[in-house]
Amino acid sequence: MQTNFSLAQLADPDTAESEKILRNCVHCGFCTATCPTYTLLGDELDSPRGRIYLLKDMLEKGRPATAKVVKHIDRCLSCLSCMTTCPSGVHYMHLVDHGRKYIEETFRRPLPERMLRWILAFVLPSPFRFRLALLGAYFAKPLAPLMPGRLKGLLAMAPAEVRSPSRVDRPQVFAAEGERRARVALMTGCAQKVLAPEINEATVRLLTRHGVEVVVARGAGCCGALVHHMGKEAPALDAARANVGAWSKELEGGGLDAVIINASGCGTTVKDYGFMLREDPAWQERAATVAGLAKDVTEFLDSLDLKAPDKAEPLTVAYHSACSMQHGQQIRRQPKALLSKAGFTVKDVPEGHLCCGSAGTYNLMQPEIAGRLKERKVRNIESTRPDVIATGNIGCMTQIAGGTAIPLVHTVELLDWATGGPTPPALASSANR
Repeated sequence: MQTNFSLAQLADPDTAESEKILRNCVHCGFCTATCPTYTLLGDELDSPRGRIYLLKDMLEKGRPATAKVVKHIDRCLSCLSCMTTCPSGVHYMHLVDHGRKYIEETFRRPLPERMLRWILAFVLPSPFRFRLALLGAYFAKPLAPLMPGRLKGLLAMAPAEVRSPSRVDRPQVFAAEGERRARVALMTGCAQKVLAPEINEATVRLLTRHGVEVVVARGAGCCGALVHHMGKEAPALDAARANVGAWSKELEGGGLDAVIINASGCGTTVKDYGFMLREDPAWQERAATVAGLAKDVTEFLDSLDLKAPDKAEPLTVAYHSACSMQHGQQIRRQPKALLSKAGFTVKDVPEGHLCCGSAGTYNLMQPEIAGRLKERKVRNIESTRPDVIATGNIGCMTQIAGGTAIPLVHTVELLDWATGGPTPPALASSANR
């Protein structure tokens, strides 16, 4: 694609990077075939190719973002299916992230949108504030039908139970069982440990059972993805620096073989820390090191020899590959291979490349499109007639669970259970119905 940026514009590192990305696009349209929003809406501007044209025009002209551009960029899920499909290697993720930053800086949204985005950015990255918000939502749920617009949706998605904090999430070291084979830092995250603390607990049990020492580093927290994808760069980079600093201390102290992440949306972002902090001389080297150490928990477990199943559980598992797993991190084989080795019958989900509609906060800000994608995903999952659904991302778990009665668990919960851990709570609850 031909571009027409001035030398002054190209002096900006983000613009220079976007210009390189734009020049790789050859207009082929392969991306439109796998884009969820184009599949649903059939609008060229709601395809990656259409959004690339909008972003190019906006960035080249250097004018404030228009309502038209914002509408179609906001509709993008950042599922990155287009990057898997693209034969030219267009790094759409970096381009659309730059576009969102530009929009945040140049476009004034209507007051209700600004309020919603501020609430989400303030509450969700903080486990303390998120837990308080869920407590408030629990008591406000009976009033949901009276609430306006998106507030009604927010209350409807609030869980019926607000979980207590897990001891596992405190800064500490969990000793390996038997001979130590590796030492890793576990990213405990933010929203996940509020909504499903059992995931981190299962991860620690599973890793230590296989000879891995697990460190929960003091000072590590939210990965920054949520605000990053809203175009709020400053808090996103602050979160990245906090994590890089915390894990670098552990690396310099006892050493680390990996930084383990059990929420694939976070994993995609942490693996990009080197790029995000590339212009910060004080952090760029450490950020690149941390990004190189980042591993999805299944990616890391695949390098170990998992114990033989402790108990044979003849369950059929529908494995939902989160977009951030299969497209963002290009991890497809490992989770299914581990589940099969653990004794489960694993089934692929039809149209597995299409997003479930969660996409971070997308289901809260674009509920109509997200709802249609959820219904489509649930139909495809249920067509495999599974006993249980497994996935590696808390957002997908929350989204899909709202549309089906089939129990839904994190992949590590099944692996932990198969090798000696307790029954996953979702399966235990299902059995007691």
